[in-house]
Parts: sequence; C-alpha cells; structure tokens
Amino acid sequence: MGFTVQLEVWHDAKWNPIVRYDGSHGFPHKDVFRRNGESRKEPLKMSFKEALVFADKDIRDRWEIYLQRFLRGDWP
Repeated sequence: MGFTVQLEVWHDAKWNPIVRYDGSHGFPHKDVFRRNGESRKEPLKMSFKEALVFADKDIRDRWEIYLQRFLRGDWP
C-alpha cells in the first residue's frame, strides 16, 4: 500500500518538506527534515492503514510545532 502525508513550507523561494509520512521502501515510516537539508527516517511499528490515520492526525495536531522547530533549524 502506498501513501504519503507531508507538511511543507515555502521558505527561501522554494517548497521545503518538514515532515513526511509514507509507505515507500516497503514499510511505513516518518521522514523528518532540517532546514539545512539533513533528513532522517523513523520506522513506524504499525500497519500501513494505522500509519496513514496516525500521520494525518499528527500533522494536523502538531504542524505549528513542526514549523517552528524547522524554521529554527532544529529537527521537527
């Protein structure tokens, strides 16, 4: 099953990913990005369906926190 739920911000004249949940690579995971372009992958120990529901709720509930951290240069 493929899915993607992503939070992006227009910053420095381009769209930048902040947090992305997806099911590529054969498992559900969360990718987080720093402003300098670094990224890391965090596996999710749940089904694809559970991960999709979790991702949607997490980004809706925490987008402001993720954005503030990203703009400071921290990990979201």
